[in-house]
Amino acid sequence: MQPSRIQGFTLIEVIVVIVLVGLIVSYVAPQMLGRADEAKQKAAELQLQQVSNAIEVFQFEVGRYPKTLSELIRKPEQTTGWQGPYLKQARQLQDPWQRELVYRYPGEHGTFDLFSLGADGQPQGDGDAADITNWH
Repeated sequence: MQPSRIQGFTLIEVIVVIVLVGLIVSYVAPQMLGRADEAKQKAAELQLQQVSNAIEVFQFEVGRYPKTLSELIRKPEQTTGWQGPYLKQARQLQDPWQRELVYRYPGEHGTFDLFSLGADGQPQGDGDAADITNWH
């Protein structure tokens, strides 16, 4: 009878696998992170459309534009015609970076301005830091 030999990986094989995984991660991770930023920008654009639509419905039913975005969720006192809430959750009033959307009525670019300050939270900017607006 032959003695059984326990087989496993050699140290060299383990090191080679770790190096290969490291190379793959170093290549894939930056591309995936870039896509995450793109996804947040697209989510912010869609969110602005949704909130803009809610503002327009509010105006149609109440006869005026909201003074603040919170009026889309909670009925303002002494307001007639309000049939909301026009948005289900207050977090819909935050951009994907967890900052409040900026609402101005009257607007400088249209009847009302609605925008996110983008990834950096500062006005203007380029790329990921660009503002996302309801005007173009």
